[in-house]
Amino acid sequence: MGSTTISWQRDRKAPQEQMGSMTVTYFKSGACLRNWLQAPLQPIRAAIDNVKVGDPRLAHFLCRWIPARCPFERDVVLFGHKVMHIPPMCKLNPFYDQVVGLRFRALSFLAEQGEDVSRYL
Repeated sequence: MGSTTISWQRDRKAPQEQMGSMTVTYFKSGACLRNWLQAPLQPIRAAIDNVKVGDPRLAHFLCRWIPARCPFERDVVLFGHKVMHIPPMCKLNPFYDQVVGLRFRALSFLAEQGEDVSRYL
């Protein structure tokens, strides 16, 4: 193997230890690790955030296909007694905030156009 060197990256990034051809990255906090893991998702998030709702047909489509509440949340009832509660799984979706924001923009567009949005609520 070669000599071991530790180099500090600028902009508060994690130090890296280079051993031969292998690089090991150390993270000082969970937030830094979370940002590193979510970095590949940022272009998709930006694309969803940049969707402009300007067509009523698109707005109706989005309101129909993006649910108002999580469809996975359930109460398991056995013989009239609640046995367990399955929590909403939508928060595990890394694009949850962007998709909910897109649905809100579609609802707002339809409301501005004077259409009745009560069926989507």
